[in-house]
Amino acid sequence: MRVMLDACVLYPTVMREVLLGCAKAGLYEPRWSPRILEEWARAAAKLGPGDEVYARGEITGLGVAFPDASITHDAQQEAHYWLPDPADIHVLTAAVVGSCDGILTANTKDFPRNILAEEGLLRFDPDGFVIRLHHTNTREVEDVAKSVLEEARRLSGEDWTIRALFKKARLPRLGKALAG
Repeated sequence: MRVMLDACVLYPTVMREVLLGCAKAGLYEPRWSPRILEEWARAAAKLGPGDEVYARGEITGLGVAFPDASITHDAQQEAHYWLPDPADIHVLTAAVVGSCDGILTANTKDFPRNILAEEGLLRFDPDGFVIRLHHTNTREVEDVAKSVLEEARRLSGEDWTIRALFKKARLPRLGKALAG
């Protein structure tokens, strides 16, 4: 399954690490566009220049880890599509051009399911998406979650529980399922 990742699911670190960990495990094929990655870098820049540098390093690493993930299109192709927020049309266009099955976003109001369905696309929310992956690939998702939890503990110095970390990362159902 090919899934276009919106910038809003790439920027929060824990969410990104869970989603990309699942992709590295072969549970789905991630897709993004250069513009989506640039949105991530600009959002990180708001926290400071160091954060932007770190984000750009991560972005470079994604190109190595997922060489087929970047989808490019020209601006003229965007004229064929409509969304409530014109600033998101590039995501829809990239998903169509990249032959994706859906768009993974936390921004549900700007990606109405009926409009996406007209283009043969589904809309996935991050928590629901990973929960579905967990139901069909329990061990792989649990391994990814364990790795993310260990790294969060190492970097923060805090003794996070899986449920608390994933709740903070806007993946509460996953955290509950893994803690259960």
